[in-house]
Amino acid sequence: MIGFIARYFSSFWELITAPFRLIWRGIAKLFPPRDCTVMDTVDGQVHTYQQSSFWRFTKFCAIITMSIWATWSTYVYVYHRPLLQKRTQQLEQTRTQHQRQMTDLKTYLKKYNDLTRELNIVDDKILKANKLSDKDKENLLNTKSKIVGELDFLQTRIVEMMGDENYSPEFDKISELAMEFELVRNENDVLKQKNQQMIESVQEISDADNQIVEQVSKLTKDNIDELHKNLKKINTSITKLGLTETSLVSQANNYSNQIIGGRFIQLNLNKNTDEKYKKIAADIEKWHGLNRLTQILPIGAPVAKKTITSPYGMRQDPFTKKNKHHKGIDFAGKIGTELYAVAPGRVVSAGERSGYGTTVEIDHGLGFTTLYAHLSKIMVSRGDWIRPGTVVGLGGSSGRSTGPHLHYEIRYKGSPFNPINFVKE
Repeated sequence: MIGFIARYFSSFWELITAPFRLIWRGIAKLFPPRDCTVMDTVDGQVHTYQQSSFWRFTKFCAIITMSIWATWSTYVYVYHRPLLQKRTQQLEQTRTQHQRQMTDLKTYLKKYNDLTRELNIVDDKILKANKLSDKDKENLLNTKSKIVGELDFLQTRIVEMMGDENYSPEFDKISELAMEFELVRNENDVLKQKNQQMIESVQEISDADNQIVEQVSKLTKDNIDELHKNLKKINTSITKLGLTETSLVSQANNYSNQIIGGRFIQLNLNKNTDEKYKKIAADIEKWHGLNRLTQILPIGAPVAKKTITSPYGMRQDPFTKKNKHHKGIDFAGKIGTELYAVAPGRVVSAGERSGYGTTVEIDHGLGFTTLYAHLSKIMVSRGDWIRPGTVVGLGGSSGRSTGPHLHYEIRYKGSPFNPINFVKE
């Protein structure tokens, strides 16, 4: 053996390193030295250097190492990262579950202590039952049974919680329900407070509304009564014409002209509206109609000094001395006496008329007209809109007349009627 070693190896160190030299020769064959040429771009010179087998082998090992590391890192990232995320999520869920379990446990224990305290109070009352009625005793026993049942339920839940490692708190546990209950109760208290404020406000509005209704009702009643009093003197004449106050009020509300104004717009109330409002609406409508009637109807005397010389009806004709129907009333007056319009209206005739002489006729609306006859001068023109108190003409004795005076007629739909109730105070 020693001879073999001495024959092929010059020293012991050469023997030990022989395998490594053999491996290196194999590596040197795979990675032989290689000349590399590099051009210097600045100087334009060409530099040549040699890459040894060791350098090429080292570079190869570095590349292999980096490739293996990159491959392993990619594998870990692609495969193990989701697992890590999943484990992290499971850990958070476990922590949350544990917190809920502890919250439930605290709630159960608190409820358990409260029920135990209530049970002790009930037991104490039962011990003093000789002072209670049978009904009270029965109520206490029922209460105790209920408390015992709740205690049994809580005990069961606590045992399950402590003994079951897979215990999972429900979504809405007593703790969460208690929190929700507190929130709802607070909201409910706020709503109750707002509701109370609304009730008080509604009550104030209702009181004010009642006062307004009362005042408006009184106002309309007083005004209606006053208007009735003013129209009372013509009621007989209106009835003889076949008219009623109701029909005239309705016509007056629907009548319009440029002096009186537009028609009255009725209040549009729902059928379910309170009766008090319906009554006010009806009273306002009646009030408006009566007020318009006092403006539209030719009520009042057409002269300043009211001296009637010949009334309406049958009389002896001053020319033929025969009985003849007198269609108006005659007012005494001198030539030039001012004659006034008693109501607003439009002049429909102004000129000569057979038997009447110089005349003016005014249409006041609702079928009523007034006629002034035997004038000496006309102060208005046909088509004029005039207001109450306008001088329409001057007294005279034109036409079939025995002397200066005013022949005055009030007509309804073209037919004259006794105007005495309209002109007297």
